[in-house]
Amino acid sequence: MKIGIPKEIKNNENRVSLTPGGAYALIQHGHEVFIQTQAGANSGFGDEIYQRVGAKILPTAEEVFATADMIMKVKEPIANEYKLIRPNQLIFTYFHFAADETLTRAMIESEAVCLAYETVEKSDCSLPLLIPMSEVAGRMSIQQGAKYLEKPQGGKGILLGGVPGVKPAQVLVLGGGVVGTQAALMAAGLGAHVTVMDISLPRLRYLSEIMPANVDTMMSSRYNIEQFLSTVDLAIGAILIPGAKAPHLITKEMLSIIPKGSVLVDVAIDQGGCFETSRPTTHAQPVYEVDGIIHYCVANIPGAVPMTSTAALTNATLPYALLLADLGWENACLQHADLKEGLNIVRGKVVNRAVAETFNL
Repeated sequence: MKIGIPKEIKNNENRVSLTPGGAYALIQHGHEVFIQTQAGANSGFGDEIYQRVGAKILPTAEEVFATADMIMKVKEPIANEYKLIRPNQLIFTYFHFAADETLTRAMIESEAVCLAYETVEKSDCSLPLLIPMSEVAGRMSIQQGAKYLEKPQGGKGILLGGVPGVKPAQVLVLGGGVVGTQAALMAAGLGAHVTVMDISLPRLRYLSEIMPANVDTMMSSRYNIEQFLSTVDLAIGAILIPGAKAPHLITKEMLSIIPKGSVLVDVAIDQGGCFETSRPTTHAQPVYEVDGIIHYCVANIPGAVPMTSTAALTNATLPYALLLADLGWENACLQHADLKEGLNIVRGKVVNRAVAETFNL
Protein backbone atom coordinates (compact mmCIF):
# COMPACT_ATOMS: atom_id res chain seq x y z
CA MET A 1 0.00 0.00 0.00
CA LYS A 2 1.05 3.59 -0.60
CA ILE A 3 0.84 5.65 2.60
CA GLY A 4 0.90 9.45 2.44
CA ILE A 5 1.93 11.82 5.25
CA PRO A 6 1.02 15.43 4.43
CA LYS A 7 2.28 18.39 6.43
CA GLU A 8 -0.26 19.57 9.01
CA ILE A 9 -1.56 23.04 8.16
CA LYS A 10 -3.93 23.82 11.03
CA ASN A 11 -2.85 26.87 13.04
CA ASN A 12 0.29 26.02 15.04
CA GLU A 13 -0.18 22.30 14.51
CA ASN A 14 3.42 21.18 14.82
CA ARG A 15 2.87 17.43 15.04
CA VAL A 16 3.31 14.94 12.22
CA SER A 17 1.30 11.73 11.96
CA LEU A 18 4.24 9.32 11.66
CA THR A 19 7.77 9.23 13.07
CA PRO A 20 10.67 7.94 10.97
CA GLY A 21 10.52 4.77 13.09
CA GLY A 22 6.89 4.30 12.11
CA ALA A 23 7.75 4.87 8.45
CA TYR A 24 10.52 2.29 8.71
CA ALA A 25 8.11 -0.30 10.15
CA LEU A 26 5.63 0.20 7.30
CA ILE A 27 8.41 -0.01 4.71
CA GLN A 28 9.70 -3.22 6.30
CA HIS A 29 6.20 -4.66 5.74
CA GLY A 30 6.58 -3.96 2.01
CA HIS A 31 4.66 -0.68 1.80
CA GLU A 32 5.69 2.67 0.36
CA VAL A 33 5.66 5.83 2.49
CA PHE A 34 5.45 9.29 0.94
CA ILE A 35 6.23 12.29 3.17
CA GLN A 36 5.50 15.89 2.20
CA THR A 37 8.70 17.88 2.51
CA GLN A 38 9.25 19.36 5.98
CA ALA A 39 6.19 17.55 7.37
CA GLY A 40 8.19 16.36 10.38
CA ALA A 41 10.47 19.35 10.85
CA ASN A 42 8.59 20.90 13.77
CA SER A 43 8.61 17.56 15.58
CA GLY A 44 12.38 17.26 15.17
CA PHE A 45 12.36 14.98 12.11
CA GLY A 46 13.98 16.44 8.99
CA ASP A 47 13.42 15.05 5.50
CA GLU A 48 16.82 13.36 5.51
CA ILE A 49 15.84 11.18 8.48
CA TYR A 50 12.79 9.87 6.62
CA GLN A 51 14.86 9.32 3.49
CA ARG A 52 17.37 7.35 5.54
CA VAL A 53 14.69 4.78 6.46
CA GLY A 54 13.46 4.51 2.87
CA ALA A 55 10.58 6.98 2.69
CA LYS A 56 10.12 9.15 -0.38
CA ILE A 57 9.84 12.94 -0.06
CA LEU A 58 7.27 14.78 -2.19
CA PRO A 59 7.24 18.57 -2.54
CA THR A 60 3.50 19.29 -2.18
CA ALA A 61 0.39 18.09 -0.39
CA GLU A 62 -1.29 17.72 -3.78
CA GLU A 63 1.27 15.10 -4.81
CA VAL A 64 0.99 13.25 -1.50
CA PHE A 65 -2.82 13.02 -1.74
CA ALA A 66 -2.67 12.08 -5.42
CA THR A 67 -0.16 9.27 -4.78
CA ALA A 68 -1.40 7.64 -1.57
CA ASP A 69 -3.98 4.93 -0.99
CA MET A 70 -4.06 5.80 2.71
CA ILE A 71 -3.54 9.26 4.13
CA MET A 72 -2.43 9.46 7.75
CA LYS A 73 -2.91 12.82 9.44
CA VAL A 74 -3.01 14.25 12.93
CA LYS A 75 -5.91 16.67 12.62
CA GLU A 76 -9.03 16.66 10.48
CA PRO A 77 -8.76 17.92 6.89
CA ILE A 78 -9.50 21.62 6.54
CA ALA A 79 -11.24 23.39 3.67
CA ASN A 80 -8.35 23.64 1.20
CA GLU A 81 -7.62 19.92 1.63
CA TYR A 82 -11.17 18.75 0.86
CA LYS A 83 -10.63 18.90 -2.90
CA LEU A 84 -7.49 16.75 -2.64
CA ILE A 85 -9.31 13.73 -1.19
CA ARG A 86 -10.33 11.06 -3.70
CA PRO A 87 -13.23 8.57 -3.71
CA ASN A 88 -12.27 5.31 -1.94
CA GLN A 89 -9.15 6.89 -0.45
CA LEU A 90 -8.65 5.91 3.20
CA ILE A 91 -8.20 8.89 5.54
CA PHE A 92 -6.91 7.86 8.97
CA THR A 93 -6.86 10.76 11.45
CA TYR A 94 -8.68 12.57 14.26
CA PHE A 95 -11.95 13.80 12.74
CA HIS A 96 -14.30 14.79 15.63
CA PHE A 97 -17.16 14.98 13.12
CA ALA A 98 -19.88 15.78 15.67
CA ALA A 99 -18.35 19.20 16.25
CA ASP A 100 -18.17 20.16 12.55
CA GLU A 101 -21.08 19.74 10.14
CA THR A 102 -19.17 21.36 7.25
CA LEU A 103 -16.39 18.78 7.56
CA THR A 104 -18.92 15.96 7.85
CA ARG A 105 -20.74 16.95 4.67
CA ALA A 106 -17.46 17.52 2.81
CA MET A 107 -16.28 14.00 3.65
CA ILE A 108 -19.63 12.55 2.61
CA GLU A 109 -19.27 14.29 -0.74
CA SER A 110 -15.66 13.10 -1.14
CA GLU A 111 -16.79 9.44 -1.03
CA ALA A 112 -13.61 8.63 0.87
CA VAL A 113 -13.31 6.12 3.72
CA CYS A 114 -12.98 8.10 6.95
CA LEU A 115 -11.54 6.14 9.86
CA ALA A 116 -11.37 8.29 12.99
CA TYR A 117 -8.72 7.76 15.64
CA GLU A 118 -11.08 8.96 18.37
CA THR A 119 -13.75 6.26 17.84
CA VAL A 120 -11.48 3.21 17.57
CA GLU A 121 -12.74 1.39 20.64
CA LYS A 122 -11.69 -1.82 22.35
CA SER A 123 -14.05 -4.33 23.94
CA ASP A 124 -13.36 -2.82 27.37
CA CYS A 125 -14.63 0.55 26.02
CA SER A 126 -11.15 2.10 26.09
CA LEU A 127 -10.13 4.41 23.23
CA PRO A 128 -6.52 3.42 22.43
CA LEU A 129 -5.84 6.12 19.83
CA LEU A 130 -7.33 8.90 21.92
CA ILE A 131 -5.57 7.98 25.16
CA PRO A 132 -2.04 9.29 24.38
CA MET A 133 -3.24 12.70 23.22
CA SER A 134 -5.71 12.84 26.10
CA GLU A 135 -2.82 12.24 28.48
CA VAL A 136 -0.90 15.13 26.93
CA ALA A 137 -3.94 17.43 26.82
CA GLY A 138 -4.90 16.64 30.41
CA ARG A 139 -1.46 17.50 31.71
CA MET A 140 -1.17 20.59 29.54
CA SER A 141 -4.59 21.87 30.61
CA ILE A 142 -3.16 22.50 34.07
CA GLN A 143 0.05 23.98 32.69
CA GLN A 144 -1.95 26.43 30.58
CA GLY A 145 -4.51 27.10 33.29
CA ALA A 146 -1.75 27.96 35.76
CA LYS A 147 -0.23 30.38 33.25
CA TYR A 148 -3.48 32.23 32.57
CA LEU A 149 -4.21 32.55 36.27
CA GLU A 150 -1.21 34.90 36.41
CA LYS A 151 -2.16 38.57 36.65
CA PRO A 152 -0.13 39.70 33.58
CA GLN A 153 -2.13 37.14 31.55
CA GLY A 154 -5.45 38.53 32.79
CA GLY A 155 -6.01 36.04 35.60
CA LYS A 156 -6.73 36.70 39.25
CA GLY A 157 -3.06 36.31 40.18
CA ILE A 158 -3.07 33.07 42.16
CA LEU A 159 -0.41 30.36 42.42
CA LEU A 160 -1.92 26.90 42.02
CA GLY A 161 -0.09 25.37 44.95
CA GLY A 162 -0.07 28.42 47.21
CA VAL A 163 2.81 28.68 49.70
CA PRO A 164 3.08 27.90 53.43
CA GLY A 165 0.54 30.08 55.20
CA VAL A 166 -1.41 30.81 51.99
CA LYS A 167 -4.11 28.44 50.78
CA PRO A 168 -3.75 26.76 47.35
CA ALA A 169 -6.01 27.29 44.35
CA GLN A 170 -9.32 25.47 43.95
CA VAL A 171 -9.35 23.35 40.78
CA LEU A 172 -12.50 21.72 39.42
CA VAL A 173 -12.11 18.87 36.92
CA LEU A 174 -15.31 17.91 35.10
CA GLY A 175 -14.91 14.34 33.90
CA GLY A 176 -12.89 11.53 35.42
CA GLY A 177 -11.62 9.87 32.23
CA VAL A 178 -8.07 9.98 30.89
CA VAL A 179 -7.98 13.77 30.45
CA GLY A 180 -9.55 14.41 33.84
CA THR A 181 -7.33 11.93 35.63
CA GLN A 182 -4.15 13.39 34.16
CA ALA A 183 -5.32 16.95 34.87
CA ALA A 184 -6.14 16.08 38.48
CA LEU A 185 -2.79 14.38 39.04
CA MET A 186 -0.90 17.31 37.53
CA ALA A 187 -2.83 19.92 39.56
CA ALA A 188 -2.48 17.88 42.74
CA GLY A 189 1.26 17.49 42.11
CA LEU A 190 1.54 21.28 42.00
CA GLY A 191 -0.20 21.47 45.36
CA ALA A 192 -3.67 22.67 44.34
CA HIS A 193 -6.86 21.50 46.01
CA VAL A 194 -8.63 19.46 43.33
CA THR A 195 -12.21 18.25 43.00
CA VAL A 196 -13.04 15.72 40.27
CA MET A 197 -16.68 15.33 39.24
CA ASP A 198 -18.05 12.45 37.18
CA ILE A 199 -21.40 10.69 36.72
CA SER A 200 -19.92 7.20 37.21
CA LEU A 201 -19.82 6.08 40.82
CA PRO A 202 -17.44 3.17 40.06
CA ARG A 203 -15.05 5.62 38.38
CA LEU A 204 -15.23 7.98 41.35
CA ARG A 205 -14.46 5.07 43.69
CA TYR A 206 -11.43 4.17 41.59
CA LEU A 207 -10.19 7.77 41.52
CA SER A 208 -10.70 8.09 45.25
CA GLU A 209 -8.38 5.11 45.74
CA ILE A 210 -5.56 6.26 43.45
CA MET A 211 -5.53 10.01 43.92
CA PRO A 212 -3.41 11.87 46.50
CA ALA A 213 -4.98 13.35 49.62
CA ASN A 214 -5.52 16.79 48.08
CA VAL A 215 -7.98 15.40 45.50
CA ASP A 216 -11.67 14.99 46.35
CA THR A 217 -14.31 13.24 44.24
CA MET A 218 -17.92 14.30 43.83
CA MET A 219 -20.90 13.13 41.81
CA SER A 220 -21.44 15.46 38.86
CA SER A 221 -24.78 17.28 38.80
CA ARG A 222 -25.90 20.78 37.95
CA TYR A 223 -26.49 21.47 41.64
CA ASN A 224 -23.02 20.29 42.71
CA ILE A 225 -21.32 22.21 39.91
CA GLU A 226 -23.14 25.42 40.82
CA GLN A 227 -22.27 25.01 44.49
CA PHE A 228 -18.58 24.65 43.65
CA LEU A 229 -18.28 27.49 41.13
CA SER A 230 -18.40 30.31 43.67
CA THR A 231 -14.94 29.30 44.94
CA VAL A 232 -13.32 27.94 41.77
CA ASP A 233 -10.05 29.34 40.42
CA LEU A 234 -9.51 26.92 37.52
CA ALA A 235 -12.04 24.61 35.87
CA ILE A 236 -11.07 21.90 33.37
CA GLY A 237 -13.68 20.57 30.94
CA ALA A 238 -12.78 16.94 30.30
CA ILE A 239 -16.06 15.41 29.11
CA LEU A 240 -16.15 12.85 26.32
CA ILE A 241 -19.06 10.99 24.78
CA PRO A 242 -17.33 9.01 21.99
CA GLY A 243 -18.27 10.41 18.59
CA ALA A 244 -20.98 12.69 20.00
CA LYS A 245 -21.19 16.37 20.88
CA ALA A 246 -20.16 17.25 24.44
CA PRO A 247 -22.92 18.47 26.79
CA HIS A 248 -22.76 21.98 28.26
CA LEU A 249 -22.01 21.55 31.95
CA ILE A 250 -21.23 25.20 32.67
CA THR A 251 -23.79 27.54 31.11
CA LYS A 252 -23.42 31.23 30.32
CA GLU A 253 -25.75 31.96 33.25
CA MET A 254 -23.35 30.17 35.61
CA LEU A 255 -20.48 32.53 34.75
CA SER A 256 -21.99 35.07 37.13
CA ILE A 257 -21.22 32.68 40.02
CA ILE A 258 -17.53 32.31 39.12
CA PRO A 259 -15.03 34.81 40.61
CA LYS A 260 -13.61 37.24 38.04
CA GLY A 261 -10.19 36.31 36.73
CA SER A 262 -10.82 32.58 37.03
CA VAL A 263 -9.89 30.35 34.09
CA LEU A 264 -11.92 27.79 32.15
CA VAL A 265 -9.93 25.30 30.04
CA ASP A 266 -12.20 23.38 27.67
CA VAL A 267 -10.35 20.25 26.54
CA ALA A 268 -13.66 18.99 25.09
CA ILE A 269 -13.67 21.76 22.47
CA ASP A 270 -12.86 19.19 19.74
CA GLN A 271 -16.30 17.72 20.44
CA GLY A 272 -18.09 21.06 20.59
CA GLY A 273 -17.02 22.07 24.10
CA CYS A 274 -18.59 21.46 27.51
CA PHE A 275 -18.93 25.13 28.45
CA GLU A 276 -21.76 27.01 26.72
CA THR A 277 -19.53 30.05 26.13
CA SER A 278 -16.69 28.02 24.55
CA ARG A 279 -15.56 28.56 20.97
CA PRO A 280 -12.45 27.08 19.35
CA THR A 281 -9.24 29.08 19.69
CA THR A 282 -5.70 28.59 18.39
CA HIS A 283 -2.23 28.59 19.87
CA ALA A 284 -1.72 31.98 18.19
CA GLN A 285 -4.73 33.45 20.06
CA PRO A 286 -5.50 30.92 22.79
CA VAL A 287 -7.77 32.85 25.16
CA TYR A 288 -10.69 35.25 25.27
CA GLU A 289 -12.80 36.68 28.07
CA VAL A 290 -16.53 36.39 28.76
CA ASP A 291 -17.98 38.22 31.76
CA GLY A 292 -14.53 38.52 33.32
CA ILE A 293 -13.80 34.77 32.99
CA ILE A 294 -10.84 33.67 30.86
CA HIS A 295 -11.60 30.89 28.38
CA TYR A 296 -8.80 28.70 26.96
CA CYS A 297 -10.29 26.59 24.15
CA VAL A 298 -7.40 25.54 21.91
CA ALA A 299 -8.57 22.67 19.73
CA ASN A 300 -5.15 21.04 19.32
CA ILE A 301 -3.51 21.45 22.71
CA PRO A 302 -0.89 18.68 22.17
CA GLY A 303 0.34 20.51 19.05
CA ALA A 304 2.30 22.81 21.35
CA VAL A 305 4.57 19.94 22.43
CA PRO A 306 5.09 18.08 19.14
CA MET A 307 8.23 16.17 20.05
CA THR A 308 6.36 14.44 22.86
CA SER A 309 3.01 14.23 21.10
CA THR A 310 4.22 12.86 17.76
CA ALA A 311 6.11 10.01 19.43
CA ALA A 312 3.15 9.19 21.69
CA LEU A 313 0.71 9.26 18.77
CA THR A 314 2.80 6.98 16.55
CA ASN A 315 3.21 4.52 19.42
CA ALA A 316 -0.58 4.15 19.45
CA THR A 317 -1.49 4.40 15.76
CA LEU A 318 1.28 2.32 14.17
CA PRO A 319 -0.12 -1.14 15.02
CA TYR A 320 -3.43 -0.15 13.44
CA ALA A 321 -1.75 1.47 10.43
CA LEU A 322 0.12 -1.79 9.84
CA LEU A 323 -3.15 -3.77 9.96
CA LEU A 324 -4.82 -1.40 7.51
CA ALA A 325 -1.85 -1.48 5.14
CA ASP A 326 -1.25 -5.24 5.36
CA LEU A 327 -4.90 -6.36 5.11
CA GLY A 328 -6.63 -3.46 3.38
CA TRP A 329 -9.18 -1.44 5.34
CA GLU A 330 -12.14 -3.76 4.70
CA ASN A 331 -10.44 -6.96 5.84
CA ALA A 332 -8.74 -5.16 8.73
CA CYS A 333 -12.08 -3.85 9.99
CA LEU A 334 -13.80 -7.22 9.51
CA GLN A 335 -11.08 -8.99 11.49
CA HIS A 336 -10.61 -6.34 14.20
CA ALA A 337 -13.74 -5.01 15.86
CA ASP A 338 -11.91 -2.09 17.46
CA LEU A 339 -10.86 -0.80 14.03
CA LYS A 340 -14.38 -1.27 12.72
CA GLU A 341 -15.60 1.11 15.43
CA GLY A 342 -13.32 3.75 13.92
CA LEU A 343 -15.29 3.87 10.66
CA ASN A 344 -17.37 7.06 10.57
CA ILE A 345 -18.07 7.72 6.89
CA VAL A 346 -17.68 5.14 4.12
CA ARG A 347 -18.08 6.07 0.46
CA GLY A 348 -20.64 8.77 1.09
CA LYS A 349 -22.55 7.03 3.89
CA VAL A 350 -22.40 7.89 7.59
CA VAL A 351 -21.84 4.67 9.55
CA ASN A 352 -21.33 6.10 13.05
CA ARG A 353 -24.62 6.45 14.93
CA ALA A 354 -23.53 9.39 17.11
CA VAL A 355 -22.43 11.42 14.09
CA ALA A 356 -25.61 10.57 12.18
CA GLU A 357 -27.84 11.56 15.08
CA THR A 358 -25.97 14.83 15.65
CA PHE A 359 -26.82 16.04 12.14
CA ASN A 360 -30.06 14.07 11.54
CA LEU A 361 -28.42 12.05 8.79
